[in-house]
Amino acid sequence: MPRMNTAEAVIESLLTHGIDTLFALPGVHNDPLFDAAHRASGRIRVIHPRHEQTAAYMALGAALVTGRPQAFAVVPGPGILNASAALLLASAMGAPVIALVGQIPSFAIDQGHGHLHEIHDQIGLLRHIVKSGERIRSPAEASRRVAMAIEAAMSGRIGPVALECAIDVWGQAAEVALTAPLPIVPPCADPDAIAAAAAILAGAKRPLIVVGGGALGAGPEVQAVAELLHAPVSSFRRGRGTIPTNHPLAVSFTEGHALWKTADAVLAIGTRLYWQQSNWGVDDALPIVRLDIDPDEIGRFRKPACGLLGDAATTLRALLPALKGHWRPNPDLPAVRAAFAGRLERQQPPMAFLRAIRSALPDDGIYVEDVTQVGFASRLAFPVPGPRLFLSPGYQDTLGWGYGTALGAAAAAPNRKIVLVSGDGGFMFQAAELATAMHHKLPVVAVVFDDGAFGNVKRIQAQGYGNRSIASDLTNPDFVRFAESFGMAAFKATSPEGLEHALRKAFALNAPALVHVPVGEMPSPWDMILLPRVRGPEGRPALP
Repeated sequence: MPRMNTAEAVIESLLTHGIDTLFALPGVHNDPLFDAAHRASGRIRVIHPRHEQTAAYMALGAALVTGRPQAFAVVPGPGILNASAALLLASAMGAPVIALVGQIPSFAIDQGHGHLHEIHDQIGLLRHIVKSGERIRSPAEASRRVAMAIEAAMSGRIGPVALECAIDVWGQAAEVALTAPLPIVPPCADPDAIAAAAAILAGAKRPLIVVGGGALGAGPEVQAVAELLHAPVSSFRRGRGTIPTNHPLAVSFTEGHALWKTADAVLAIGTRLYWQQSNWGVDDALPIVRLDIDPDEIGRFRKPACGLLGDAATTLRALLPALKGHWRPNPDLPAVRAAFAGRLERQQPPMAFLRAIRSALPDDGIYVEDVTQVGFASRLAFPVPGPRLFLSPGYQDTLGWGYGTALGAAAAAPNRKIVLVSGDGGFMFQAAELATAMHHKLPVVAVVFDDGAFGNVKRIQAQGYGNRSIASDLTNPDFVRFAESFGMAAFKATSPEGLEHALRKAFALNAPALVHVPVGEMPSPWDMILLPRVRGPEGRPALP
């Protein structure tokens, strides 16, 4: 067995698992880890941003684009707390992010001595937001800890994990046996449950399929089931692109609401089905089949007519032979589509801007939306040709997540065009990372829609609080000059046509770029998202 220190064992184990990039900020607690990465140069690259939050967001973006584990490293205490919002997002979004976290000297952990960056029960804190949180105590156990962490991240409901290592343990050396990747077998639902689900779906005249982020790896299977049942497929945020949004059976979230009213069976795949069950309503005339890999999810809100516990793709492949197609098109679909198209046309200029972006972005390009008005509209209407091409922050809706996430996507998909759609408020959360984009040559094109405010907050204050506006107006830099100060190409666009032209120029550079789009108050898309109850008894509505 080779002799190596703990840090070297961790780096070698990451490489064994196909992780060749570490998003990280250096610090004294992790010095041996960075030295080990330096000695592995040529096999692993270290991308260092300007803030710990961005290191974690970059790992998140890389994981969302690839569906594979991605790692970041930060110092303890303030370092991991800065990164914790991204870990929370990774947990909400089912992203396999691996956090490597430093720690104070092992003899002093949780003793309150006042060591640099000391925090009480750091690993316990992390366990609230990750699937698995463990401490590496020696070089001999380091490789197996990494393998077990990655197995935990990728098994069952995918999610983030954390490994903590003390400053004095990183450099300890011993003979180390490297652990090979542990097998992960996608589970299939019980055959009796599959037969019961097939009976429910085959007997429906107006079946509806709802997909979430857990269906992204099952696109062909979802499409095959949908076509066999002639069932519309509704998606929102995380599920968009599971089947191409231009497929004849693909419908938006808003159209899904209209179809929910008359549906006589629902197949929910990899989705919390939160909006539908808590807001839209359910009744005994709507049998719901829930397919999920998480046993806790299947019975959330109410017990379904049938629960399929298993991997989406594996289970759908087993379900297909048991189904019988009815070849009855949903008679409500044409009218639902027409009504939605009419509502979208009133969403101007956001829809015109989205058409401009879609026209300039190649089909395999990646669209990242921050929490902003144009982003909200895109969750309903931006065309998405396939899975993992539309990155949305899911139910956490964390303002300012976008730029770091887009940088991570660019690092993981270097031959793809990446566009970020952000507001001026959210963009400034990570604006300093323009330096990171330039330093590491990450060709993200950031589109900053600038209304000089936290626009959504300001509209809520105007409409719901008598226009008593507070803490929502913003002072911004000259975004073009700001980007240019980093040596970045920057453009200003004042119309959808100007935005498309600027994007085409920016994409042609294959380099980081920014497009500043000054706008006025945008129309609200929330009447197409916060939709009324259409079935079952009245209940308490959810907050937006």
